[in-house]
Amino acid sequence: MKKFILALAVVLSATCLQAQTKVGTIDADYILAQMPEISKVEDGLKTYNTELQAELETSIKKYEALVAAYQADSATYEEAEKTSKESAIMEVENEIKNFRQKASVLIQMRRNELTKPFYLKIDEAMSSVISAQGFTQIFNSNTNGLAFADPKFDITDAVLEKLGIVVK
Repeated sequence: MKKFILALAVVLSATCLQAQTKVGTIDADYILAQMPEISKVEDGLKTYNTELQAELETSIKKYEALVAAYQADSATYEEAEKTSKESAIMEVENEIKNFRQKASVLIQMRRNELTKPFYLKIDEAMSSVISAQGFTQIFNSNTNGLAFADPKFDITDAVLEKLGIVVK
């Protein structure tokens, strides 16, 4: 009898807990792409990319000038001077390689910096929708961890509406 009552209590608890959970999804990146202000972010990123490209071009020209000077006068250099010039060329070459690797990280950091206010705006609207519709959990549908989500629990459109964005 005790086992039956315990089993009944467990089943009733699980049913009550399940009834209290409401899970939904959101596609924050889609919302971000629909925001009209995102064009300013893209323009800012293009400008920043142009600045980085100009900096890279300066380094490449410096490298090419060092190589041309070395090739033109290498026959007249003594061994110590030759080694010094080769080291200078290799140093500039390494700077270029490091800059190319660092540039993508810098662009991503700038993108994060420029989009942060928009994600905060999305978060505020999302919190409002969550409270109004009684969700207990929201998953970002962009992440690879979500295998399936019923579209009726996707709050992306509700958040877009809350932000006043009309999708074309």
